[in-house]
Amino acid sequence: MSDIQNQNTGANEAAEEKQEKVNPFLTPVKIIEPEHKLPDYTFDMLPEEQKSILKGHGWTDLMPVQRKTIPYMLAARDMLVQSKTGSGKTGAYVLPLLQVIVRDHVFPQALILVPTRELCIQVQDEIEKLSVGTGIRSVAIFGGVSYEPQLKALRAGVHIIVATPGRLMDHVSRGNVDFLDIRDLVLDEADEMLSMGFYPDMQKIRKYLPKMISCTMFSATIPQTVKSLAREFQRPSAEFLSLSYDKVIANNLEHRYYPCDVMDKDSMTIKVLEYYNPDSCMIFCNKKCDVSYLEQVLSGYGFEVGALSGDVAQNLREKTLNAFRDKKIRILICTDVAARGIDVDHVTHVIVYDHPADHEVYVHRSGRTARAGRNGLCISLITPVEEIDLKQTAVDFGINFIKMDPLTNEEVAKKVSERTRLKLEKEQNHFGGQKAKERISHFIPLAKQLANGTEDEQMLLAWLLDRYVWKK
Repeated sequence: MSDIQNQNTGANEAAEEKQEKVNPFLTPVKIIEPEHKLPDYTFDMLPEEQKSILKGHGWTDLMPVQRKTIPYMLAARDMLVQSKTGSGKTGAYVLPLLQVIVRDHVFPQALILVPTRELCIQVQDEIEKLSVGTGIRSVAIFGGVSYEPQLKALRAGVHIIVATPGRLMDHVSRGNVDFLDIRDLVLDEADEMLSMGFYPDMQKIRKYLPKMISCTMFSATIPQTVKSLAREFQRPSAEFLSLSYDKVIANNLEHRYYPCDVMDKDSMTIKVLEYYNPDSCMIFCNKKCDVSYLEQVLSGYGFEVGALSGDVAQNLREKTLNAFRDKKIRILICTDVAARGIDVDHVTHVIVYDHPADHEVYVHRSGRTARAGRNGLCISLITPVEEIDLKQTAVDFGINFIKMDPLTNEEVAKKVSERTRLKLEKEQNHFGGQKAKERISHFIPLAKQLANGTEDEQMLLAWLLDRYVWKK
């Protein structure tokens, strides 16, 4: 082979290797930009202090929504930004806000409104992580906890407030918050913030804010109602930026559904969990009572699960969420409100226990997995009535739902056996040497006795395998 051929081959291999490393999630299939668009913002354009902090957290580049959004926020232009959950929206507004904060002026300069306590804590944690060592202060204001720590932080002085509307209005009515120096307003999960549940509080908050402030809104889905209500909070010059990842979602996220009767949903959930054995799974229910019921059913079956709903005490919710984030529990059962905005990248499976009446909610649920380019699987349990809604969801969002045959006990048992055998064989190949094998051989008579013995003896062996599969 000639030198030129060698060079070409090497170049092709390098190109293929580079191609394999490219994260498809970082390439939106369609971007709608404002008429008077600004150039993209790059990692190298960040202030040296900010670059140093980001590198310390392993950041070497910006996500598309960050590259596109940061220039407009720095230019104080009102924006309505559409980008899927998990695409880096929090960084898209935190990074520019940290650049424009006047550090010597310890009064609230930026207000970030979110729909849930969990998202409030999450955004606050992100701000603290990205502002470490800068002297920028922030506070998370949300309900279900004591006022005192929040009041203490406000009195000491903060630059950024992250809040849920209800608790924020409580502080406002008590005269605890000063909005006179607010320059930036951010609405995360804008579709939820402008829903009828939050809209009255949002209107009240707007009356207390200075008239000439920049307002940026973020949401994975932006229906016409959101676009209409956004005008009440943004200036007439507000513009729209949309990053569509539809094809990437289709490639990385598979949507399946299992037909079943209403009374069979709990047993079908167990079969799905046993069959797919997810590393990390979120199960969505429409009602709080179903979350509680399903938690009891799955716990009674032997699964280690956590539950998030409005009926769960705040301290327990935080403990459960932290355990799920730290992979101490693999299964999280929740309602949409409790799970709104939870940023956990390692979710491999989503189970939709009840199909939502609002089809856009399905987008949020399925968006819990297949985040940042990872593959994911969303499995719905669908009754004949729900199948009508499912088909409409498919039309509305261009989703290809794959109808699966009902799982049988025999199929589940076969899958569990195959998976367990492979796992045992894999670990056996990496276990010890000849001496270890001699020791293990002492158990062969007992293994034969249990396998060929009475039903109780066989159950003892099955119990041992179950303990190995689920506890190890």
